[in-house]
Amino acid sequence: MNLRSKVSFRTLNRTKLVDDVVAQLQKKISGGELKEGDKIPTEPELMEQFGVGRSTIREAVRVLVHAGLLEKKQGFGTYLKRVAAIQEPLDSRLRRAEIIEVYEVRQMMELEIARLASERRDEDDLAAIKEHLDTRNHALANDDIQTYIEADIRFHIAVAIASKNAVVIDLYKTFSVFIRETLATIFANPEGHNPQTEAHIRLYESIRDRDAAAAVASASRYLKGTLEELFGETN
Repeated sequence: MNLRSKVSFRTLNRTKLVDDVVAQLQKKISGGELKEGDKIPTEPELMEQFGVGRSTIREAVRVLVHAGLLEKKQGFGTYLKRVAAIQEPLDSRLRRAEIIEVYEVRQMMELEIARLASERRDEDDLAAIKEHLDTRNHALANDDIQTYIEADIRFHIAVAIASKNAVVIDLYKTFSVFIRETLATIFANPEGHNPQTEAHIRLYESIRDRDAAAAVASASRYLKGTLEELFGETN
C-alpha cells in the first residue's frame, strides 16, 4: 500500500539533512507507522514532505537499505522488508539516535551491570575499578577535565568487565564512545557539572561488599543526576 495519505513528516530546518531524514523514517518504522511489506512514499513525495532535494532522499534511503530495513524492487518502488533484520553496525545506529534514547538504554544496561558486578566481581576487578575511580577523582580535584572523562569511562568499563558477561562488555564499550561525547558536552555547559562523585564511590563500595541492592541504587542515583543535567527533571 502507498502511505502518502497516512504518514506525515515534519519539515527539516537543521543542517544534517540525510541523518535527519533517516532518523524520521527510522522512527516511523520503529513506531509501527511503516509496517513490514509497506511501500514507502515515492522520492517526489518524500522530497515534498521533508523539504529537501532528491540527492538527500536517495542517500537516506540508501542508508536504510544498507541497514537491512528497506529493500528496493526495480520498477515497483522501495518497501519495508517483511523480515527487517537490522544489519547496520551498532555504532552507526547510535549516531542516529537521540541522546535521550542512548541514555535510556544506558540506564537499562548499567543497573543490571551494577547488580551482576556486585555478584561476580573478583579481586582484580575491584583493583581496576578502584584505580580508575581514584584517577577520576584526582583529575576532577585538579580540574583536569580530559583525564577525568577518560578515567570515568574506564571506571564504568571496569564495572562492566566485572559483570563477566562478554556481550554486555562489548555493548558497553560501544556505548562508551557516545557517553564520552556527552560528558564533553556537559562540561561545555557554563553552569557546570555535578560529577556525582559520592554515588560513584558508593557504587565501588557496594560492589566490593557484594551488596547488589546498594550497587543498583548507586548507579540509579548518578544516572538520574546526569539525565537531569541533560534534560531537566526526570521521573
